Amino acid sequence: MSRTDTPLVLVVDDEPAQRALLSYNLEASGFRVALAEDGEEALLKIAEDAPDVILLDWMLPHVSGIEVCRRIKTQKGGSDAAIIMVSARSDESDRVRGLETGADDYITKPYSVTELLARVRANLRRVRPVQAGQVLEVGDLRLDPETHRVSRAGQAIHLGPTEFRLLSALMERQGKVWTREALLDRVWGRDIYVDTRTVDVHIGRLRKAIGVAGAPDPIRTVRGAGYALG
Repeated sequence: MSRTDTPLVLVVDDEPAQRALLSYNLEASGFRVALAEDGEEALLKIAEDAPDVILLDWMLPHVSGIEVCRRIKTQKGGSDAAIIMVSARSDESDRVRGLETGADDYITKPYSVTELLARVRANLRRVRPVQAGQVLEVGDLRLDPETHRVSRAGQAIHLGPTEFRLLSALMERQGKVWTREALLDRVWGRDIYVDTRTVDVHIGRLRKAIGVAGAPDPIRTVRGAGYALG
């Protein structure tokens, strides 16, 4: 698995010991880790790093975790990351508030690191099923990340690594309109400079590879925005 394909977890906690503990255990479990010590830094990291899962402490300086969660979920075109709220607040009303604000999961302190890692993996399966090895099926398209095989209408399709990652992203978010910049970040990574026109070239190759005579093109071009599947 390339560095681009390795899931990224953002740990947001104002306690250095907690950040160090979670970072160590997450990296030992095969995740990439980004760290933030307050709500303002968290929002910057989310915009810059596009994490797959966010471990978000409720009690943060400057901007609270609950406010960070609200901003992520109400921002148009915001993060697709799964948010796991981490809090010492164990009352049912607090859990309900966290979940209603947009958190995908809620875990109370003190917690078992083993359980927390299990929650991270469970939420990752929802937001990045390919990372979890889950077979994706959209219409007559089928993608198996474990065997790296793709088929359409039962016919095997041979894709290069870049086209495979492009199709994975499109299938994971069926109907989502991806901007060229977002696809660059997901497929090529933020550390590599590639012109946005490169996306168009590889989308063209992907379309040609998955095209079936007489069948509609499953990839939709959204003028002025980007691309979507379905």
